[in-house]
Amino acid sequence: MPDDSQELISGGHLVAKALKAEGVDVIYTLCGGHIIDIYDGCVDEGIDVIDVRHEQVAAHAADGYARITGKPGCAVVTAGPGTTDAVTGVANAFRAESPMLLIGGQGAHTQHKMGSLQDLPHVDMMAPITKFAATVPDTARAADMVSMAFRECYHGAPGPSFLEIPRDVLDAKVPVAKARIPEAGKYRASTRGAGDPEAVEKLADLLVRAEKPAILLGSQVWTCRATDAAIELVRTLNVPAYMNGAGRGTLPPGDPHHFQLSRRYAFSNADLIIIVGTPFDFRMGYGKRLSPDATVVQIDLDYRTVGKNRDIDLGIVGDAGLVLSAVTQAASGRLNGGAGKRKEWLDELRAAEQTAIEKRLPQLRSDASPIHPYRLVSEINDFLTEDSIYIGDGGDIVTFSGQVVQPKSPGHWMDPGPLGTLGVGVPFVMAAKQARPDKEVVTLFGDGAFSLTGWDFETLVRFNLPFVGIVGNNSSMNQIRYGQKAKYGEERQRVGNTLGDVPYDQFARMLGGYGEEVRDPADIAPALRRARESGKPSLINVWVDPDAYAPGTMNQTMYK
Repeated sequence: MPDDSQELISGGHLVAKALKAEGVDVIYTLCGGHIIDIYDGCVDEGIDVIDVRHEQVAAHAADGYARITGKPGCAVVTAGPGTTDAVTGVANAFRAESPMLLIGGQGAHTQHKMGSLQDLPHVDMMAPITKFAATVPDTARAADMVSMAFRECYHGAPGPSFLEIPRDVLDAKVPVAKARIPEAGKYRASTRGAGDPEAVEKLADLLVRAEKPAILLGSQVWTCRATDAAIELVRTLNVPAYMNGAGRGTLPPGDPHHFQLSRRYAFSNADLIIIVGTPFDFRMGYGKRLSPDATVVQIDLDYRTVGKNRDIDLGIVGDAGLVLSAVTQAASGRLNGGAGKRKEWLDELRAAEQTAIEKRLPQLRSDASPIHPYRLVSEINDFLTEDSIYIGDGGDIVTFSGQVVQPKSPGHWMDPGPLGTLGVGVPFVMAAKQARPDKEVVTLFGDGAFSLTGWDFETLVRFNLPFVGIVGNNSSMNQIRYGQKAKYGEERQRVGNTLGDVPYDQFARMLGGYGEEVRDPADIAPALRRARESGKPSLINVWVDPDAYAPGTMNQTMYK
């Protein structure tokens, strides 16, 4: 028999084995001499290698892959500018609580501090925007360190980790017997905390007694795959539900407990407000938009988020699904008609919802040209199917869509998250379409947002990842333009925010995709259908009114 004790394995192959153990089946990368041994290992382990045109795209795609699949994403980039190019993608994942690993190259240990090619202090740079950042010190530790990084991704609320691997460490070979190769499923504990039982009982009591409760289902509802638990609670206890971030789609449109446009009214008039898995950040007015007379409860994976920026009456740290299920179970046996008495409250909110819809109905159906953004996003909403994953990548145009577009299923809404990063659209398409080829992907871009990472449209063509893309084109960074106009006046509103009239439909065709231009609102729906039927990556370039601004843009606190 051969002597396995003398079998050698390289650092890159150890990395690939650790990725495989974690369930990673694709890496996103831009090649560099520091990292190619990882590619060789991925080929042997059956891990797909998707090569992109900019490292920011690789990092955003790894983030998007994590959001879609629930498994950690992985991007692999070279040292120096390769790693710094990926910083924005890592930072976005950090604020969005998305578990991903960025692996960066580094010069050889033997050339430490000598000025080797692309040498930078990557770990120091990444530490503030990751949950874990380290250097792999020895080839035999390569798989072990990858597993350690993934473990840290799931400590508390999820987030990104970073590893740099010096070139000599990655390329060197060690006896297999010397290397620690963690076995799949045997190096990470469950992180699903059920919350304090006494606090769960207290929340159940509050819900039983409340006359006007409301719940906000945030991104962690999807992160924790807590959809069923959330639906059970709102239906059993008859609680109106609002959704934000990746929590959108938890309840389908038309569900009697699904509310969207009456949130401010609800939060001003409710006697009990439950915030699940979303922080009191700028999107929540730092908590100031909640009625000072309401009892406020916050449920979150991260202890540090609970009670931050606003006092609360009860805080529960734990997995949204386990906590919500426990609360429903604790409350359901003693409702005493409490759920029934809330019918008037739900009717009151439904009336507020209807008033908001009727107020903007003329714009949703507007036949004006240039096209009103409300008409565009209304057409997109009508176009979505049960299987359409919707991605928003832009400023003002995507703010319009947030009020109108309603995903039909959980996990079918993607946006950058609280960092507000433009340019996530193409890489999110890349991740979503590869991870879920059975799903249709529909993406709305602002023209400014698309231009940041749009060259990777070619990568979508190259890997045959079809999607329906729409560019809401007003030749402006309109969200910023509004603020400048409000602050500095008409004559200075166009400084630094005006773009060229770019025909993005022609750009798509040039790169091998499908493209159409739309100027008449009646042509939007037929163009979308033709893009769907093309079976190609597509861009429908829709010229929208540059002087129409979303209410969310006009209400931004930074301009007040």
